[in-house]
Amino acid sequence: MALRVACLAATAVAALLAHPCLAQPGPGQGPDPALEAITPSAEPINVGLAGEYPADIARYILANGVLGASISPDGRHVAAMSLVTGVRQLWIVPTDGGPPRQLTFGNGVTGWRWAPDGQSLVYAADNDGNEQEGYYRISVDGAREQLVVAAERGAFRMMGDVLPDNRRIVFASTERNGLDFDIYVRNLETGEQRRVFEGKYAWYPQSVSPDGRWLVMSQGVGEDSDNLFLVDLEHAETKPLSQPKRRANHTAGGFAWLPDASGFYFATNDGREFAAIERHDLKTGRRTLVEAAPFDIQNVRLCGPGGRYLLWTTNEDGFFRVHGRDLETDRSLAVPALPEGVYSVSCPLGSGAASITVNGWATPGDLVVWDLASGSARTVWASNLAGLDPARFVRPESIRMKARDGVELQGLLYLPRADARRGEGPPPVVFDVHGGPTGQSVASYSASTQYLVNRGIAVFEPNVRGSTGFGHTYVTLDDRERRLDSIRDLVDMLAYFRRDGRVDAGRAAVTGGSYGGYAVNAVLAAYQGEFVAGVSLYGVADWVTGLEVASPALKASDLIEYGDITDPKWREFYQEISPIRQAGRIRVPVLYSHGVQDPRIDIFETETMVRTLRANGIEAPYIRFNDEGHGWRKLSNRLFYARREAEFLERQLSVAAAAAGPAP
Repeated sequence: MALRVACLAATAVAALLAHPCLAQPGPGQGPDPALEAITPSAEPINVGLAGEYPADIARYILANGVLGASISPDGRHVAAMSLVTGVRQLWIVPTDGGPPRQLTFGNGVTGWRWAPDGQSLVYAADNDGNEQEGYYRISVDGAREQLVVAAERGAFRMMGDVLPDNRRIVFASTERNGLDFDIYVRNLETGEQRRVFEGKYAWYPQSVSPDGRWLVMSQGVGEDSDNLFLVDLEHAETKPLSQPKRRANHTAGGFAWLPDASGFYFATNDGREFAAIERHDLKTGRRTLVEAAPFDIQNVRLCGPGGRYLLWTTNEDGFFRVHGRDLETDRSLAVPALPEGVYSVSCPLGSGAASITVNGWATPGDLVVWDLASGSARTVWASNLAGLDPARFVRPESIRMKARDGVELQGLLYLPRADARRGEGPPPVVFDVHGGPTGQSVASYSASTQYLVNRGIAVFEPNVRGSTGFGHTYVTLDDRERRLDSIRDLVDMLAYFRRDGRVDAGRAAVTGGSYGGYAVNAVLAAYQGEFVAGVSLYGVADWVTGLEVASPALKASDLIEYGDITDPKWREFYQEISPIRQAGRIRVPVLYSHGVQDPRIDIFETETMVRTLRANGIEAPYIRFNDEGHGWRKLSNRLFYARREAEFLERQLSVAAAAAGPAP
């Protein structure tokens, strides 16, 4: 009993680290072997019979398709990433039809680029999610493969392009000092490597011109913002393209070079609320507005012979639309009918074919090839729904409401079908908070969401202030001193539903991963009595240690988003608002999980919260993945985790229903 009383008093991090009953490794020292944790084990997966409802959650996880795709320069093949084997691998799909063919078989693929001749690809792979990649070259028939850049401890990398000679690649790496990204050009045949730019923090290669002379390079200056530079790859000379005083995003839409390398199209919100298409002329430095909309424009692509077709997408409250224009006739293209959701577009300059990847609320990953000249389209890879009835998938509704300070908030609401509901009255609800913080909840496929709504539980995916997709002003509203305003938004959104009545706001749980995991910790600590349970995946507990240990890829953006943690002003601020210093106020059960290999948020953050809640007598089950990083990539781990999360949420919401008693 005396030991319990002593632990209850140890709520500050300094006390936590010093107290003998809570001795633990510090930040960056790995997991605590003495901390009781659940680790995945091989277990039989019984998915039940097809057509049975409610279906097992494994079927929702096993529903899959294409995660991303890019069409070859000659337009004959599409390289597509899929989880169909349980690990992210590359597949090759003929654009004129035919079965997909698996191309890679090793560790999970994290990204790839086509060689300009279309005969090979360069792909990246890391080790269990540690984000320290090696690069490999593989022929399009899969018969020849070589390691071209070995993975190195401490070398975080960002892939650029394969140069037009098909022999060299450009990429960013922290291999010089483990912190700052420099830009390198490497000969894949000889191994000769040349540094063309020495950076400080976040500098990334974006796009190489068709003649191989120019590299568009970005400097990260915030979670959503960057500056733009042009690098002469031959002479290693750099000049600025855009360094606006009011920070802006220049890279979310990609770069579409003109065939003669005289300029490029891109999307930017420089000087405006929403990203619009501009054309940059290299010789004059002038930028011309091409297309604007009251939404963010993304996926800017120039394709077809002579760059005849300009394609782009708009993001409209999380639902995407594809647009196209024939630049020769100045007429809009007839876009094929596509399932609702989120789209990514790829098309080469020399070919009139484009690929569209569809990830929608009822579509886990279709791959469509669109012939731009004829307007015809065919699905060359259809989503596998794992025996689920597509008619039972639930479409989200875009909901807007006002925060207490008048800011308009938005989110996507998934309401259970009538035949899935249990009992009388409105259903319980799970708030699923996105990461970032500058992410966005969009109308994409979510296995956990569709499972829960088919179990009679509503899901609300909030886009609190600080989310992207709603204009430049909105994304800045949670910066620095206003960090907790976005946490308060969750409570204001719950209050809206309490008035609205479509869900039972008295039976609400909150979940989230990464920054969303922090939001779970923060809202449960700061606002008692609002949510009945929480699920926090690899989230921050202590902003001081979290910002100190963050991976190199996050350092530069963190300075803008959060402030310099070495500055006493910001250090004191984050000491005060970190969830760990209010963890003693959390009075509801929380399920925690973290990957040992996570380079972005140290496992110390989660284990500190687990230890603190348990010391205070609060239920805090903890799942530790030894072979995962920032999220779960392996199918076996995803299945293992999904079952535990679903069981936890259903149990906690059932307990809340029992505690509330029968309806009056």
